Amino acid sequence: MAVSATDVKKLREITGAGPLECKKALEETNGDFTSAEKRLKEKGLAAVEKRADRATNEGKIFVKMQGSTAALAEVTAETDFVARNPEFAALGERIVTLILEKKYTEIQSDLTSLVADLATKIGENMTLKRIQLIEASPGEYLAHYTHGDGNIGVAVKLAADKPEVFQQTAIQEFAHNLALHIAAFNPLAVDASQLAPSFIKEQEEIFRKQMEADESLKGKPANALENILKGKMKKYLADICLMDQGYVKDDKLTVAQALAEYGKKAGATLKVSGCVYFKVGQ
Repeated sequence: MAVSATDVKKLREITGAGPLECKKALEETNGDFTSAEKRLKEKGLAAVEKRADRATNEGKIFVKMQGSTAALAEVTAETDFVARNPEFAALGERIVTLILEKKYTEIQSDLTSLVADLATKIGENMTLKRIQLIEASPGEYLAHYTHGDGNIGVAVKLAADKPEVFQQTAIQEFAHNLALHIAAFNPLAVDASQLAPSFIKEQEEIFRKQMEADESLKGKPANALENILKGKMKKYLADICLMDQGYVKDDKLTVAQALAEYGKKAGATLKVSGCVYFKVGQ
């Protein structure tokens, strides 16, 4: 039978269950509210929505690769005890597997239903916070890294003018180490060209205000102040841009220099063509 939005709303108000579950329960019971309410309670779904306002600050980042594609998902819970639960780990694995199978780029109802099912079973609020799919095209190589107990997950893509170099163990290890580097330093961009002009302008204004309040800079000529500002911006961009950061495996080299060095040894030109960084709660 057809179920109206008004009936769904009424059942939600009675049980606190989600709209899709309420609609399904009404359809299965031919619109009988008493039977629908009983069905939801039997499934334990009536309490899920009432837990929804409880904070979910613990969780894990799940990363899975299949061929030239990687899926990332952030799943959170109320306590770290649940986040360490094997069933929680199995949930995250199922979610990233579905993302890969169905090529999801946005959270879908079948994913949130899986989360709701486990939340009902365990009795704790859980949330699928975000997902991302990253694909390597021909001529690219994809690597991933999960840090610690899963609080950080990274995927990074390398491109080469000679894709056959990605068969080399040294290049594969370098790609993995770049993912590890990104997990450690969380760059905001691959290089400064990816930063919005408004972002750069805002940071320059912050430095200008700081310099105006610095007594040691009072009376310095305008050209000297501009050079100081340029120096501050250069250092700041080096901190937040991947290419300018000191490479995690050899901080005497920037990532750009390490990229050039490994490319030269392999006989190709390498570049970072994309990356994804997920951290629980960020």
